[in-house]
Parts: sequence; structure tokens; C-alpha cells
Amino acid sequence: MSDLTEVEVLWLEKRIENRIRFGRIVKERKLDRNRRVLSFAPGSIFAFVRWTSNDFGTVISRIDILRAVAPGQRCSTVPYVTPGGEILLRLSGWPKVERVLQMVDAVEALGIDPADVALDHWHHVHNRLSVNENPRRYTEARHQAWLRRQKVIR
Repeated sequence: MSDLTEVEVLWLEKRIENRIRFGRIVKERKLDRNRRVLSFAPGSIFAFVRWTSNDFGTVISRIDILRAVAPGQRCSTVPYVTPGGEILLRLSGWPKVERVLQMVDAVEALGIDPADVALDHWHHVHNRLSVNENPRRYTEARHQAWLRRQKVIR
């Protein structure tokens, strides 16, 4: 058994799109023309976006921001993610998913990799969007405080 968290991504034109929005992929395996397995090291953060439609329109629109777990750590099961992950954010419905994607874009506009953002920021975004409130923006000052805190903890 591997120490890595594996995510199966799938793309079937106009039907299914399971993709990684951000995260540091350490290994990639192609299963066939439409499917790949991407692997993440323990402790790494990644965003997994799932979208499915049928003849009548969108059926599923979901985003999960997860922390890959080490062997033996507790985790939540997530479809297409083996063994699962620590859920930092989990939202469904296009308006909320779109809002999270906009927040990811805003973090990237600051020159910050979303995989390096403070974990509690993603919890905050999840909690606020779950009740249809606006989350606080992530700032350079907040990020610097997070990096300093990480140095002290290590």
C-alpha cells in the first residue's frame, strides 16, 4: 500500500469532468484515454472539482479542498480519492463552487500558491459560503502570519 493519496480524474466531453484545480502532484499514472490517477504526498493540500451533466443539464457540481493524509491517520471518504482525505472545504452547487474558484483565483493573483494557504482559511470559506455569507479575502499579511506560525511549530 502506498503512502500517497490517489485521485482518479476523468474527462468525458460534455458529461463528466473530475479534475484537480490546484495541488502538487508527485506522481501521475494514465489508465486510458479519459482517466488518470494523480498522487499527492501526505500533508499536501489540493482542490478536487467534480462536474457531471446529463441531457437536461448539470447534475453535480462540487468542490472539495482536501489535505492528503499519512497512513494510519483518520480521514473522510471522498469519491475517487483513495484512501480519502481531511476535508478542509466541501461545497456543492454551481454558485458556491464558482465562488470558491473565484477565491482560488484571487489567492493566485496575490502570487500565492493556493496549496500553501492557511488551512483555517479554507475552513472559514467553507463555513461562510455554507450559510450564504461572504468570506474574508486571503491577504498577503495573513499568509505571512501563517508562514511564521509554521516555522515556530516545526
